[in-house]
Amino acid sequence: MPATSQPTQSSAQPAAAQVPAGSERPTASLPDLPPLNVQAERLISLGVPELAGIDAARVRKVVDGVTHPPSQAPLLVLPGAPVGALAPLMTRAGKPGFVVQDMTDVDEFTPIEGLDIPQQPYVLEGVDRGDELRNASPEEAMTALTEAGRTPLTLTEGIFWVLAQPEALAANHCFMTIASRRRKARGGLDARTPALWISGGTGRDGAERRGAAKVGWCWARNRHTWLGFASALERTPIAK
Repeated sequence: MPATSQPTQSSAQPAAAQVPAGSERPTASLPDLPPLNVQAERLISLGVPELAGIDAARVRKVVDGVTHPPSQAPLLVLPGAPVGALAPLMTRAGKPGFVVQDMTDVDEFTPIEGLDIPQQPYVLEGVDRGDELRNASPEEAMTALTEAGRTPLTLTEGIFWVLAQPEALAANHCFMTIASRRRKARGGLDARTPALWISGGTGRDGAERRGAAKVGWCWARNRHTWLGFASALERTPIAK
């Protein structure tokens, strides 16, 4: 968890959240994503294709010959793998990632209405952590991202980003994944919004998890000074 042992919530009312439009908004201080073939081999080494029900040979075939300029490599996503199984693969500080104890229903968080999530391997173009939206509420951030022509990331996509680029999580620079919400049995949405951050090793996390990547949640209308809102320009299926 960044900086402090407990998430810090800001009561200050920020100015209206704004996001620069277009592709020229890389998250500051992050290196370029690895090429797709490197990302694919990383996922294969972790056993992700098996979790997603995809043959490793198919993953290699999908990315074979697909190239991008070094500064424009997209993020590879293999849909179908449950979050609960993916989370421990987010190794950070030599420790496996984990889901907070009070989120046993993590796999019930599904894409929000209106999103077109490909059912085959796909790439996310222009992924960004949304640092400039820190201290905005999820509702405000969704409005800002929509106005900028961007799409928020799902929890699964956020984990794939951390698998490909562990540096996406940094102290005081972590992110929410507001494209995933849990629907209640009687209708409406669960008040929790999933997020990815760094454990401080306190409370129920346990000291042994200090520095590990963590899947947690925040109330949907709260603001946090250390959580941005991950987004991308678009999702593009890889047809092979």
